[in-house]
Amino acid sequence: MSTLYARDEAAVAGIEKLRFFPLEVVSGHGSTLVDPAGRELLDLSATWTASGLGHGHPAIVEAVTRAVRDAPGSGGLSAVHPDSVGLAEDLLALVPGDGERRVYLGHAGSDANDVALRACRHATGRRTVLAFEHSYHGGVGVAMGVSGVHVDAGAPPDPDAVFLPYPNPFRPVGDSVEADVTACLELAEGHLAGGSIACLIVEPILSDGGLIVPPDGFLARLHGLCRRHGVPMICDEVKMGLGRPGTLHAFDHDGITPDIVTFGKVLGGGLPLSAAVGPAHILDNPPAAALLTTAGNPVCTAAGRAVLATIVGEQLPERAAAIGALLADGLRGLAGSPGAERIGDIRGRGLAIGVELVDPDSGERDSRLAGQVVYRAWELGAIVYYVGGNVLEITPPLVLTEAEAGRAVEILGAAIADAAAGKVNAEEVARYAGW
Repeated sequence: MSTLYARDEAAVAGIEKLRFFPLEVVSGHGSTLVDPAGRELLDLSATWTASGLGHGHPAIVEAVTRAVRDAPGSGGLSAVHPDSVGLAEDLLALVPGDGERRVYLGHAGSDANDVALRACRHATGRRTVLAFEHSYHGGVGVAMGVSGVHVDAGAPPDPDAVFLPYPNPFRPVGDSVEADVTACLELAEGHLAGGSIACLIVEPILSDGGLIVPPDGFLARLHGLCRRHGVPMICDEVKMGLGRPGTLHAFDHDGITPDIVTFGKVLGGGLPLSAAVGPAHILDNPPAAALLTTAGNPVCTAAGRAVLATIVGEQLPERAAAIGALLADGLRGLAGSPGAERIGDIRGRGLAIGVELVDPDSGERDSRLAGQVVYRAWELGAIVYYVGGNVLEITPPLVLTEAEAGRAVEILGAAIADAAAGKVNAEEVARYAGW
C-alpha cells in the first residue's frame, strides 16, 4: 500500500468510500487520469459520469477561472447573479416542457431528486411515491428512501414508497419481456387509479441497478398512464442524460416530455451542481423549503453553463452515438476470444454500455468475476466499475476518441480473459468491497 492510500485510510471516513481497487490519481486530461507514478489510465467511468466532458476541459477551465476571480458572493440563496439566472434560462431552453416552469439549482442529483419529490408531495397533497426496484435516486432524504439500491442494501424505505419491477429484457421474470412490461404497467395503473400517488420517479436507463435498458416504448407507455391519472412523472436524468445516450436527453428515445426532469453529475463538469426543471406550481412552493447556502454559486453555475454550451456546440450527443456504437461493436467482436463465454449480454445506448458477466454453464450472475475483471482492468491501465453486482458499467467521457475506444476493447477483453483464467489474485481483490 502506498503512502497516499495509507493516509486516506487513516484520515477519510469509510462511510463515503466505494472502492474497487487502490486507485490513486493526481491529474487528468481528456479521457486519461494519471497516478502518482505517472502511469496513465484510460477513464471508462468518468467518475460515475460526473466528469462527462473529461478532465481539464478548456471550456470549464476558462469558465471556472473567470468565476473564481470575480465571484459575486457564494450562492443564490438570498441574491441573484448572472450565471445562476443564466444557467436556469439555459436549462429551460434545452428541456422541453409546457406552461410556466422553474429550475431548482442544487449540489448533487440526490438533493435535486429529494426536492422534486418533496415538492410533488406538497403540490398534490398526496404522499405515495411510485419508484422502481433496484433504482438509484440519491443518498439523502426522500430520494434515498425511494432508491431501490439503498433499500436492497438494508436502508429503510420511505414509508410511503411503492416499488415497481423494472423490465429487464435480458432477464425477464415472466414468459417474455413484453409480459413483464404489461405486468409492471398494470401494477402502476392500479396504484395510479387509487388517487394517493404524489408522483412517479423513473430512470430512463436503470443505471446502478445493472445498466438495464428497458424495451422501446416502455417509458412512453408509463408516461401515458401518469398523464391519464394526472400524476407528475419525474425523469431522473442525473447519470444517463445530457448527451450520454446518443441523444441530448435519455427520455428523447421514447419521444416524451416528462413533467419534471432532474440533472446532476455531468452538469457540473466535475463540480457539485444539480438541477430540477419542472412546473412553477410545483417547484415554487413552499418558499424557503430547500435551503443550501452555496447552491447556485457563481463557480459551479459558470461551469454548468460551459458544460451545456459545449455539449450542444460540439455535438457531443451525436459523437456519443457514433463512438458508443464503435465501442459496443468492438466488445461484441470479442466473441470467440478467451473468456468471451463469460459475457452474457452487451447492452446500452451511446456511451452508456453494460457488459453482463455470467457463469457460462448456468447463466447466473457472476459477481465474483466482475470484481476480478475491474481489478485486472485497473492493472492493465483502465478504470471501469461494476453495477448490479455483475455488470461492467462503461460510461467514459463524452470526448472519448475512436482510438481510445479501440484501446478500451483491448483492455476489457484481456481483463475478462485473465479473470476467467484465474490469473487475478482473489485475496487482493477481496480487500476492496465494491458495492
